[in-house]
Amino acid sequence: MGRKNFLKSYGFIMAMLIAIVAGCIVGWIWPVVTGEDGSTISSGATVLEPLGKLFINLMFCVVVPMVFFSISSAIGNMQSPKRAGKILGTTIATFFVTGLIAAVLFYIVMMVIPPVTHTYDLTEGEIGDTISIPQMIINFFTVEDFTALFSRRAMLPLIVASVFTGFGIQGCGGSQSIVGKFFSNMTEVIMRIVKLITYYAPIGFFGFFASLVATYGPDLIGDYSRALITYYVFCFVYMFVSFPLYAWFGGGKKGISVMFSHLFRPAVTAFGTCSSVATIPTNMEVAQESGVPKDVTDIVLPMGATMHMDGSSMSAILKVAFLFGIFGMDFTGGRAVLAIIIAVFSSVAMSGIPGGGGVGELVLVTMFFPDQMAIAYPIALALGNLIDPPATMVNAAGDYVVSFIVARFTDGKDWINKKVSKSKASEKAS
Repeated sequence: MGRKNFLKSYGFIMAMLIAIVAGCIVGWIWPVVTGEDGSTISSGATVLEPLGKLFINLMFCVVVPMVFFSISSAIGNMQSPKRAGKILGTTIATFFVTGLIAAVLFYIVMMVIPPVTHTYDLTEGEIGDTISIPQMIINFFTVEDFTALFSRRAMLPLIVASVFTGFGIQGCGGSQSIVGKFFSNMTEVIMRIVKLITYYAPIGFFGFFASLVATYGPDLIGDYSRALITYYVFCFVYMFVSFPLYAWFGGGKKGISVMFSHLFRPAVTAFGTCSSVATIPTNMEVAQESGVPKDVTDIVLPMGATMHMDGSSMSAILKVAFLFGIFGMDFTGGRAVLAIIIAVFSSVAMSGIPGGGGVGELVLVTMFFPDQMAIAYPIALALGNLIDPPATMVNAAGDYVVSFIVARFTDGKDWINKKVSKSKASEKAS
């Protein structure tokens, strides 16, 4: 990878990491000083908090129109509304199953190795109990008033409303209608705005973490490092344990050896580019070399680049577990089940829309920490940026492996042996 390509792929992540480390250092050497009576003698690095607050407010303001226009436009402008067919159904089902497996496995890891080991006194808002299942279903689909729909605190109902709006656009001319073109243009405009705001992100995170460490101490740095190391290690464990099992299920013992002989290229490409989409050509190449039927790869791999996100599913569990630890909440029972459901939903259903990752993080914090969003959202966002390389590696390399499973259901469990036999027959004929 050339220097220019390296900076293009990792420049923003490096800037974010440098800003976070610098903020933590400033907060550590310039802490809040309090007297014996609890009064504040020196505010320390908390004077830099407005830098972070500015970024948070900008993101909160742009996320609602971004979600509404992007989802509505994506559905309204689809060329073909019919998503039937054996390959498509199997592909989507497989995405959900592997995402669920990844989320459950990483939840177990979080129970064995908690990401947060220290106690923090966070006072903003009050943390309430998890809502009941019936109320959760009501809140998932609706709000009490139309004006409440366009709020960052009603993200799930907004997504549902956006889906209905998209189908409405599709039924009235789709991409050729005036409304369809308007929504498509508005999506592009808003994503340009998000890109402009993102340029300010390192400064915002510098101020946010300087204030956070100055207030809650350097223990927070240790917990961040613990969470990152756990995630990076488990991504490689997941890839070398789960992927062979998926390959065996899809292609038998032969599938395992074929998968390992081709896995390195898409994994390295994904890790190096931090882009599932950029890995599609490599995935197409190795899938063809592996003998996966072309009609399977033509559907599975492009869809997988936007919908198959095992790494993102695990990262959602990491963010929730980390925030539960920060806020001193119990991460078991109904909360754990709800977190796993949202993790799978956000990784599969929302990763394909522009800004889907940020929306997924916002859904997580609105469901569990509605009164602590100003603290919870930037923490989740920072974690998401720092674990992007291994998450993308698992996401994109997993697309290639999943094509084995889909091929089994569409071409029979001996598909890989048939392809090998055909290849040998062709070699003899030539």
